[in-house]
Amino acid sequence: MGLFGKQLANVIEWYEYNEDTLFWKWSNNEIKKGSKLILKPGQDAIFLHNGKIEGIFENDGEYDIQSEIIPFLSTLKGFKFGFNSGLRAEVIFVNTKEVTIKWGTKNAISIPAAGLPGGMPIRAFGTMSCKVDDNQVLIEKIAGIKQQFGIEDVKERVLSMLDQLLMKWIVREGKDMFNLQANASEIGSGIQTDLDLEMRKIGLAMTGFAVSSFNYPEEIKKMQEKAAAQSMVGDVNRYTQMAMADSMANGSGSGVAGDMAQMQMGMMMGQQMVNQMNNNGVNNQNSNNNAQQENTSNGTVPKFCPNCGTKTNGAKFCPECGTKLF
Repeated sequence: MGLFGKQLANVIEWYEYNEDTLFWKWSNNEIKKGSKLILKPGQDAIFLHNGKIEGIFENDGEYDIQSEIIPFLSTLKGFKFGFNSGLRAEVIFVNTKEVTIKWGTKNAISIPAAGLPGGMPIRAFGTMSCKVDDNQVLIEKIAGIKQQFGIEDVKERVLSMLDQLLMKWIVREGKDMFNLQANASEIGSGIQTDLDLEMRKIGLAMTGFAVSSFNYPEEIKKMQEKAAAQSMVGDVNRYTQMAMADSMANGSGSGVAGDMAQMQMGMMMGQQMVNQMNNNGVNNQNSNNNAQQENTSNGTVPKFCPNCGTKTNGAKFCPECGTKLF
């Protein structure tokens, strides 16, 4: 949107107001007798004469130059308008609202990381907010050389410092280089503090700075997905156990959780039965072996063969399989 002051001799107004612009300089040769100043909400009007601030008007409304403005201008109170002469002065309109814009790193920045000689290449994205804080500093540093100054100019200044600040605060606050989002709030707050110190040098204040996302190389993303999948397997096992416990406590499950619990219960019961049968077989074999060893150690012949179960009739060898019985 264009930014214009009305070129009528009797109107001083920023009538096409773009909220992305922080200040705009009204440039007309003279302010005539009978002129009016029109201020919209969220605007200040600063009158300058010979580069010096003469007065600042902050409340929106309509002001008459002769009766309401001139009496408040510091060095021009005695100025009297003639019919054929005007007041040569500048008026700077300042946007006093907070302005927010998105930001993003142009290129990946390499953050020092253990095991990675070249560092971890990372890109970041987010939003930042700022507003005019000191009109005097803004005019001295910026308005003297520019007709207008907007959020894109601020963005350009911020991006010129952002890479170093990201590196500084990621290293300081990033507890896990592979999950920086967990510390995004601390990283953003640190960057805002440093940016605020720099922006106040030109009369601006950084009112907010947030990191909404970090972008990693594709290889790192695949590693994260694999780790998440492995973690999920363990979570599913724990979920199944919990669902089974809930099902047992409530009498029966319902839905997917119930089906999973019943299936798991069936598998566990089947496994327990197999284990029990195997244990019984081992126990029986151990009992027979123990009995055989006991009979042998006592020097007596068992009534039945411990190997095939045939009646021994007091013989020293089994008549059926030939097993030694003593």
